[in-house]
Amino acid sequence: MEGGKEVDGRVGWAAQPLDVEKNGSSDNGGARTPATMGIVRLFLACMVSGGIQYGWALQLSLLSPYSQTLGISHSLVSLTWICGPIAGFVVQPIVGYYSDRCTAKMGRRRPFILAGCIIICLSVMVIGFSADIGSRLGDTKENCSVYNGKRQSAAYVYILGFWFLDFANNTVQGPARAMMADLSAGAQLGPNVGQAIFSIWMALGSVLGYLSGANAKWHVWFPFLKTAACCDACANLKGAFFTAVVLIIISMTVTLCVANEEQYTKDDLDKTEGGVLSAFADLFKSLKNLPPSMYKVLAVTAVTWLSWFPFFQYNTDWMAREIFHGEPQASLAKEDAYNAGVREGAIGLLFCSVALGVASFLIPKLCRKLTSRVVWSISNLMVGGLLFAMVAIGLVSTKGYNNTLTAGLYGPDKTLKGVALAMFALIGIPQAVLFSVPWAVASEVATEEGGGQGLTIGVLNIAIVVPQLVIALTAGPIDGAFNKGNTPAFGIGGVFALICAVMAVTLLPKTRGVSGTAVMTGGH
Repeated sequence: MEGGKEVDGRVGWAAQPLDVEKNGSSDNGGARTPATMGIVRLFLACMVSGGIQYGWALQLSLLSPYSQTLGISHSLVSLTWICGPIAGFVVQPIVGYYSDRCTAKMGRRRPFILAGCIIICLSVMVIGFSADIGSRLGDTKENCSVYNGKRQSAAYVYILGFWFLDFANNTVQGPARAMMADLSAGAQLGPNVGQAIFSIWMALGSVLGYLSGANAKWHVWFPFLKTAACCDACANLKGAFFTAVVLIIISMTVTLCVANEEQYTKDDLDKTEGGVLSAFADLFKSLKNLPPSMYKVLAVTAVTWLSWFPFFQYNTDWMAREIFHGEPQASLAKEDAYNAGVREGAIGLLFCSVALGVASFLIPKLCRKLTSRVVWSISNLMVGGLLFAMVAIGLVSTKGYNNTLTAGLYGPDKTLKGVALAMFALIGIPQAVLFSVPWAVASEVATEEGGGQGLTIGVLNIAIVVPQLVIALTAGPIDGAFNKGNTPAFGIGGVFALICAVMAVTLLPKTRGVSGTAVMTGGH
């Protein structure tokens, strides 16, 4: 997650920008940023965030379903996502710390952006070719068109690529957002301009990524992607990730060429600092110095994210199983139905991103009129209602479905599919609140009661990382215990959402202002 607030739980402490004077130099004599950078150049300098978000959208929409085609059971899928909170909690703080102090010739942020993008490209190729690599390692000699059993070696390769992808995403996004703050300050445009541009690129990346994930023609356009170990759905995933590599390379190149950071010298470093480990220690020591209201904000934030993570992890799988009645490892007809459901789920996430973008412009006005805590509470009521509606729709769809069709046809009821897509679109509205209001409330508490903005971001990230870890460890096993697909996880998320709606309106302070724009992400 970027800049301390990423959706899937990828969160960390973003490096803080320098205080830049009009001449472009920092007040401590540090690195210089160009004071003459115009809005167009600043926009191009942020292009890498769009490329990264394109890949993240593919990860959110395709990888949970794909992992099940390799033999990872539905009850264990959530465990593959625990790298998100681990990476957010460990990688981003470390990367942020060292990017603040990097003395490379190409600048403080760009070396980390370059290294992270290279690892991302390698990781998505490992994921895309995991079935082929597993076949070479001895999984099976049978063609994928007739074999639907477990592929243990491929699963291990996939998990390795997945973890490297998550860690690399965190390596890029923190420095990229911090660089935008540096450059926009140096150009005298203000930090909100840089963050708004960052959000626009993330929105574009999300929309394009979900469109790519919904495309079923990659294997037709590029038939060489199909192999004995990788049939249509796998080849489509390869094609989508190939485009991600191309877009990341293009966007990274533009960013590296346009950003024009200047070198940070050793004389600019604070010699009294105790290192990155002391930064972690200072954070936890400072928890006891938080203002009283901040503990309430942390509690509401944690419960809010407990309600959201089941949807982030299982959205397209829910569409594929409960609405399209498919299974990743079953008859050919059921596999086709499952893959079609995944693609339809990606379309739903596209609608979700559009709704999120539109709603994000209305949130500041609503918060000024109703107060932030009321808006936060209403959004959680909406999440709870939508998750319970998705549970009900899934149960109706599954109960009323004839699983013994003589023609062997599997697929959705058209009416229920339309309702499901509407649910995906509507949930984008409270997502806009999720990605903006908690940060604004925490920031206002820090301003009014003390505690510091940097500390506020750090501890709020903890309130996001811990719930994600809890859901990652428990959601899949609970679903497996009840043998009800995604229904238990969604139901638990709905309960947490309703609890949080009450907590928000009773515990949170009466704040009204919301600055900035909702962070446009795929999910996380």
